[in-house]
Parts: sequence; C-alpha cells; structure tokens
Amino acid sequence: MTFLEPVADWIVGVYNYRIVALYADEFARGITNTLLAASASLVLSLVLGTALAGMRLSPSRLISIPAEVYIQAIRSTPLLLQIYIVYFALPHLVPATARWPELWIGILALTLHTAPYMAEIIRSGIQSVAKGQIEGGLAVGMTFRQRAQHIVLPQAFANILPSLLGQTAILVKDTSLLSLITVFDLVAAGMLLNSERIKPNEGFLSVAVIYFAIYLLLLVASRYVERKLAGPAWNKAAA
Repeated sequence: MTFLEPVADWIVGVYNYRIVALYADEFARGITNTLLAASASLVLSLVLGTALAGMRLSPSRLISIPAEVYIQAIRSTPLLLQIYIVYFALPHLVPATARWPELWIGILALTLHTAPYMAEIIRSGIQSVAKGQIEGGLAVGMTFRQRAQHIVLPQAFANILPSLLGQTAILVKDTSLLSLITVFDLVAAGMLLNSERIKPNEGFLSVAVIYFAIYLLLLVASRYVERKLAGPAWNKAAA
C-alpha cells in the first residue's frame, strides 16, 4: 500500500467523483438550462433596464413616476415571491402563456426582477457622463439618438462594467430558484443526484464548484471587455 492510497480512499469517501461522473449528462442539461435562462434574462433585462433608465431620467413626471414605482416595487419584494406570482398568476391573466414551458416563465420572472437593478446601474452610468461632451455633440449638430449612440451609452456602459458584472453574477445565482417551478437547472441536477444516491457532498459541492467556474469565466470576460473599451490607456496603466 502506497501513501497515496489512503488519501485517495479518503477523497472518495468525502467526494465520490465516480458517482458524479454517472450524472454527467444530467449536470450538462442543468448547466445548459442555467446558462440559457441567465443569458436570455441578461439580454432582456438590459433592454428593459435601459428603457426604464430613460424613463427615470425623463423630465415628465407622467413617464418617470411609473418607472420609479415599478423599480421600487420589484426591489422591495423577494425574487421567490415574484417567481411564484408570475408562474401562477400569468396564465390566468394571459391564457396563452399557460402553454409556455416553465423555462420561459422563469426567464420572464428573472427579467422582470433584474431589469430594475439594471435600470439603476445604467442610470448612474448615464449621469456619470460629462455634460460638456453631450453639449459638444449638440453643438456639432448631433441628434438625440446620435448623442445617445455615440457619446452617452458607450461611456455609460464602460463606467458601469464592474457593476454589470456583479449584477450578472447575482442573476446567474438567482437562476437556482427556478428549480422550485420545476425548471431542470444546475441546482435541480444536484438535487437529483442527492435524492437518488443520498450523496449531498457529491450533489451540492459539484453545483457550488460549477457556479464558481461560471463566475470566473464572467470575470475573465469582463476584464477582456474592459481592456478593449479602454484601449491603449488601459494597457499603459496595467504595465
């Protein structure tokens, strides 16, 4: 018996990777649904959040107040409650949605929940752009759309990139609640392994490690985008 054999036996006793390997297909399906729900909700919440940020910045109270009420209502109630409301109430309000897959319902609930947080982040980014640059665009004859597209939004998103990363990481973790409406996500895969094999370490440690790996990928992607947006100045600062 070598020294490594007792160590290997202890590792298998704490975390039996052989059992996890048997559920590789289930974890792959859970990861796919988790990433699909997170990515779709991220795109939709950015679109809706940008619209809400524009409404909040509107000088008209008829436009800004409804957006503020919606933002505060979502931020003051738990995500789990919102998921249940969308899951159970939406089919009664819009009967056509009764035929939607649970994953679509989950994406909608996550979008409605995340959009207000994105709106506040985007609003702060827009307000961080120097007024002189906006006035300069106006002076050269740019329209409102051109100023927003070429001056305001690019700088705003560059300024709020770390905050967007943080909110995206939260969104990925929030997908774990979709298992409560029978969406087979990453957490559901871990719960399946635990329920069939009574192996909580193998089930939930695997889920935790995969979530951590997803976060690391998001961090690398964020640093890459930040470097590209900053251009040569970022490279000089990093050196």
